[in-house]
Amino acid sequence: MADLLPDVSSHEFYVYAAIALLTLCSIVTRAGFAVFGDYLPLPDGLRRALRFAPVAALTAIIVPEVLPWAPGEGPRFDVRLLAAVVAVLVYFRTRSAVLVIISGMLALWGLRWLVG
Repeated sequence: MADLLPDVSSHEFYVYAAIALLTLCSIVTRAGFAVFGDYLPLPDGLRRALRFAPVAALTAIIVPEVLPWAPGEGPRFDVRLLAAVVAVLVYFRTRSAVLVIISGMLALWGLRWLVG
């Protein structure tokens, strides 16, 4: 029977167990909210705040990427900031998320092609 089990050291077992528990925790928390979200009695203030979570997460990802400076460096020219400005202008004009993505990517590719 012992020959059928792979040789796993205690350190490897710890790593595999940690990965399995983190996976289970992630699935339970995400699926649990999706499945039982309407049945959980959440205060209205929390429900309103949760509506802004995707926007806040997206902002936290995008803004540091388009800022024209980095820690320890001075400001630098980056076409990503100009593409983001184009995308924001398209958003204020159209209010369409699809057009924002398309215009931002087209502006980024066009500016990279122009600048090199």
